[in-house]
Amino acid sequence: MRSCCTFQALGLEMRMCSVVLGGLLLNTQSAITITATSARNQHRLNMSFTVEERGNPNTLSYRLFFKNADGKYVSPFHDIPMYADESQNIFHLVVEVPRWTNSKMEIATKDPLNPIKQDVKKGNLRYVANVFPHKGYIWNYGAIPQTWEDPGHKDGDTGCCGDNDPIDVCEIGTKVCSRGEVIKVKVLGVLAMIDEGETDWKVMAINVEDPEAKDLNDIGDIQRLRPGYLEATVDWFRRYKVPDGKPENQFAFNGEFKDKDFAIETIKSTHGFWKALISEKTNAGGLNCKNTCVSAGDSPFYCSTDEAKAVVGGTSPYGTEDHIPCSVDKWFYYEKK
Repeated sequence: MRSCCTFQALGLEMRMCSVVLGGLLLNTQSAITITATSARNQHRLNMSFTVEERGNPNTLSYRLFFKNADGKYVSPFHDIPMYADESQNIFHLVVEVPRWTNSKMEIATKDPLNPIKQDVKKGNLRYVANVFPHKGYIWNYGAIPQTWEDPGHKDGDTGCCGDNDPIDVCEIGTKVCSRGEVIKVKVLGVLAMIDEGETDWKVMAINVEDPEAKDLNDIGDIQRLRPGYLEATVDWFRRYKVPDGKPENQFAFNGEFKDKDFAIETIKSTHGFWKALISEKTNAGGLNCKNTCVSAGDSPFYCSTDEAKAVVGGTSPYGTEDHIPCSVDKWFYYEKK
């Protein structure tokens, strides 16, 4: 079966044609064009996806749901294509955490439609601590859709299994992005973090629309043009959990970044794990694989338009923003080991 739909963006309209093979919707794309809209709790972001806020910001009820250009609710985990331009190895990035902020927002992989929500620890909203000299996240942080780090697969390089999440990205561009923004990124390299015994890849990338994107093409360019940036990134990931009483994180490859080609192959492998997940060849465990655009109608993962509306309607309406605790601004000082 073949179907076509049009996606519009802040600057781009994309004609997307999709082919369903064996219950899995495979996307091919061609690009070009422009638009933008916004409302109080619904904002049109790049790639012509909109985000709809539900609940009260900075509370346990807050959710950020995604819609496509046709107004259909979609999953940012499963429905947004991994590639923006496969021929150029340009990927989509779903921004979960804007740079300089502390709220640990993430795609809710176990919730229907996988909205972005704030991580919770012991019943409390989770905020990333400021470990001197860092303030909040030092990049725009997010994930590449249609990827999954399989917890049942032991990586040959790290010797550890995946962390059960989409692959993470640190976007190093000039712009501070918005939560839920979907941008196109060029991959530059990758760091292999070992977080509590699990492989947790951290892809370094830059927005293709960034004015410096043309000069940054591989991991060595970051080292050359932004001396100290990669070292700061390792330091951030090594120590960010220490204020919570946890040990420093460890890294494969002695904490050295791997280059662009290695990073792209790593992303492709996580896409393969996601394909196995969404086609029911791998046990989903507690993950919610419901989607509105990828799975065929007879799949248990298919979510109809009415079902999707019911999921969103079952959450609290958008309400007043709560205050972020003053304690979130505290700086923590630790001697580097």
